[in-house]
Amino acid sequence: MSKPIKGRCIAIIATDGIEQSELETPRDVLRDAGARVDVIAPRKHPIQGFRHRDKGQLVEVDAVIRDVDCIDYDALVIPGGLFNPDELRTDSDILDFTRAFFDACKPVAAVCHGPWVLINAGVVKDRRMTSVPSIRQDLQNAGAHWVDEEVVVDRGLITSRTPDDLDAFCSAIIKTLTEDQDVDA
Repeated sequence: MSKPIKGRCIAIIATDGIEQSELETPRDVLRDAGARVDVIAPRKHPIQGFRHRDKGQLVEVDAVIRDVDCIDYDALVIPGGLFNPDELRTDSDILDFTRAFFDACKPVAAVCHGPWVLINAGVVKDRRMTSVPSIRQDLQNAGAHWVDEEVVVDRGLITSRTPDDLDAFCSAIIKTLTEDQDVDA
């Protein structure tokens, strides 16, 4: 089996209220593609996943946000769910970590309500993006150009709408990291 992003390190930021599939699918696909993937949260305790409105499984946390640095990661993934990004977007450590990826021109991927974190980090202006339709107006108010597409890639920012788009979302992350490796070589 090919490992197109072997040796890459990916950060996934999450907290309680995460949409289970939006964390687990990218985590598992990226690991299968050869990357090390760390789930990073505000606190070091298992986080509560959800399957839409129903409680899902607990997800183990690999690191706490105050103990990590963007320099140690090649990309950032921000899953959605309603409660997860709503809490993350008010955490100054999460916002600083997110901005650091943009400052370093490293890929950032957000799905569903995940772009709320990007709005509060102040990094969406003049970006072409998609999301779950309910936050379209929030993105437009923050200066993004919102489109209704399965996946959108704009200068290293990868966005998707819902769990139905996770295959395209994960493929875009891998493709972006693979192209980045070609440039680094």
